[in-house]
Amino acid sequence: MIKPVVEKIILGIDPGTNVMGYGVIKVEGTKPSIVTMGVIDMRKESDMYLKLGHIFQRVNGIIDSYLPDEMAIEAPFFGKNVQSMLKLGRAQGVAIAAAINHSVPITEYAPMKIKMAITGNGNASKEQVAGMLQRMLHLDQSDMPKFLDATDALAAAYCHYLQMGRPDTGKKGPKSWKEFISSNPDKVLKRKE
Repeated sequence: MIKPVVEKIILGIDPGTNVMGYGVIKVEGTKPSIVTMGVIDMRKESDMYLKLGHIFQRVNGIIDSYLPDEMAIEAPFFGKNVQSMLKLGRAQGVAIAAAINHSVPITEYAPMKIKMAITGNGNASKEQVAGMLQRMLHLDQSDMPKFLDATDALAAAYCHYLQMGRPDTGKKGPKSWKEFISSNPDKVLKRKE
């Protein structure tokens, strides 16, 4: 029997070359709570390679500070601008390299999958995602960040938590409806003749 995980720290990353979001949640049993969220702001830096170096240093620092067990990262969204896609892919790659540097397992999620997991709508806006996270994690309005990149990163971490499923209790469910009915006669409605 696999024992349930008592505590797990998940780091979420929303890649960006100007503003990169990060969010950390802690899962105790089956209850998630926020540890921190914020952004790595590189808007004042004009050199792309220095930005990438800054991302690597900061993500390493975040991993050193919060010791995540796993990292969830948003996949680059394919748009019309190939140069933007290339820059975003580099930023994502550097964040992934920082996680690999610490032997942190990485899972990548498409933006639509994250939005669907959080709001039930794969086309939800950043504001809708932030609002739903605020309700689910019981965050005060004063705790909400200025940049929605931070809540997007938190959404990646929360999506990963949802994908983890429930801990294994050792109980096996029925393999068919017939098996369910035979093992639960008290839960089956009898047809009146």
